[in-house]
Order: sequence, then structure tokens, then C-alpha cells
Amino acid sequence: MRSYHLDSGAGLSGLTVREHDTPAPGPGQVAVAVRATSLSFRELLVLRGDYILPVKPDVVPISDGAGDVVAVGAGVTAVGVGDRVAATLFPSWQDGPFGLEHLPQLGGSLDGMLTEIALVDAAGLVPVPDHLSYEEAATLPCAAVTAWNALTGDGAGLRPGQTLVVQGSGGVSLFALQFGKALGARVIATTSSPEKAARLVELGADDVVDYRATPDWSGRVRELTGGRGADRVVDIAGLLEQSLRAVAMAGHVACVGFASETAPPVDPRILFGSGASVRAVAVGSRAQFLDMNRMIAVNRLRPVIDRTFAFDDAAAAYDYYASGKSFGKVVITV
Repeated sequence: MRSYHLDSGAGLSGLTVREHDTPAPGPGQVAVAVRATSLSFRELLVLRGDYILPVKPDVVPISDGAGDVVAVGAGVTAVGVGDRVAATLFPSWQDGPFGLEHLPQLGGSLDGMLTEIALVDAAGLVPVPDHLSYEEAATLPCAAVTAWNALTGDGAGLRPGQTLVVQGSGGVSLFALQFGKALGARVIATTSSPEKAARLVELGADDVVDYRATPDWSGRVRELTGGRGADRVVDIAGLLEQSLRAVAMAGHVACVGFASETAPPVDPRILFGSGASVRAVAVGSRAQFLDMNRMIAVNRLRPVIDRTFAFDDAAAAYDYYASGKSFGKVVITV
């Protein structure tokens, strides 16, 4: 079997592929024949050496993947050979709030899914919705679960008739748009071009604001909501001041990421004046993954995939994803 390896910070030139003996699962472990993996922004951070969590040397990268169980270790009863499964990013985070005990993560301190055979803890697997392909299922563990947590993980959750703002056309935002519509919300999307705006409308966005043509996109959100603001904003870039200006009184801002060049400090007067809650969101638990999968199955939702690459072309997949040209997920088939 073959696996890719890299050292965090080594860049794309440090991504290498090697042959290994096929591993046998130990107690509580499962061997998964990986059929597809997908890239998310965290993989670029690992590549650049900027990932906030520990990354072991010579790690097998990529947290997201789906495939078939081909062998089970002693004591494993929850899954069996032949099951179609996806791996959770934090294998020990089963339910409840995140804690330091759940820090071990695939593609970081644990080997990830850019391999032909992955050894994973059985407790860190979820069944794949029947209507999804392996490629589609591989897009779920990071971006989709993050979006689901952003919309539902605060206790109140997004409710029918409420207004949701999603930013851009990355994986988290597209999943949040799809989930928001399935939950009965009005969705306002921001984007950078008329071409992307048209595609967002095709996916169900009720309104789209081009933030290049309208830099004060939060003001436009206010106009579109009759001055009230949105009930919920999924902030993927750390633009918290604009998000707080766009959100309704006592609304909710889920901060799921940031970019240093677009993340100015937040004026506390704006925070207090908004009356909103701001919650940092980093993926989600296995219980949230299962809840999300049930919603996906009921609504027959399908992830948006921009482009698929072969296993031997993994470096090209990274390069394409890093270019920022994709609309939807970039997948590597195995």
C-alpha cells in the first residue's frame, strides 16, 4: 500500500509518497480502504506550518476521507467489514463540549487519510449516507460538520423563517447555504463576482451581495432585512466588525476561521452595541456529525464538488486548491 507523508511547514515540495506493508488493526481499531479524500483550508495551514494544533513529523496528511472497512481489530463491534464509513477529524470527541483531551486529530497529531489503507479508531467513524458517493462523503468531516455546528451548535439553532448570512463560496459557506435552506431559513450570501453570485443563486441563495461592488456588505444586509439585520452570520474570514454590523440584536455570529490580512481588531463598542453573541467554532463532535448525516439523508443533499484528482496527482490537487479558483470542494480519489 502507498501513503503520502509530509512535515508541517515543508510546503508542497515536501509531499512525498512511499510504499508500506498493509497494516493490521489493533484492539479498537479499524482498517479502512480509503476511496476518496478532500482538501480543506486546514490542509494548507499544515503544509505552510501555520496550523494551530500539533502536527507530528512525517505525518500522513488530510483529515477528511471516506472508504470501506476491510478489517477490524479485537473488541470492535460497532462497524464491520464492508461498511461504508467516513472518519471524524477528532476521533475521541464523541459528544458535548470540546476539551483538551480531544486534541488528537487526523492529519495532525495522528496520521490522516491520504493513504490507500488508513488505521483509525472505530469510535471515530460514522456511516456514510446511502445516496452519497465516496467522493461526496469525503467532503463532510471538516467543512460540513463545521457548518452544521455553526448553525445548530449553540443550543438555540437556526430556525425556519430566520435569516442567515454566509460569506464567500468556500466549503463551509456552501454547506451552510445548503443546510440553511434545508432548515427553512432565508439565506443571504456574499461573494466577489457576478459569476459566483449566479452559482450561489442556483444553490438556493435568496439574495447575493457582491462585496467588491458593495464593500459595505453589512449595510446591504441591513437593507435587505428592513434594517433589522440577520439572525445568524457564519464568518469564515474573521471580519467580525462587519459581521456584527450585519447581525440582528441578540443574533449569533459563528466565527469559523480568519485570515490575518482581513482580520482587523474588533471595537468592543460595536460588540456591545450589537447585543449579539460571538462563538468560535472548530468542526464538531461525532454526535453532531451523525445528526448532520441524518439531515443530509432526509433532504437528499449533495455536496458541491469543484474538481476531482487522482491519487497520483495529489500535489496538483493541493496546488489547484491553494490557487483559490475552486467553487466547492477539491477531492482526491484513491
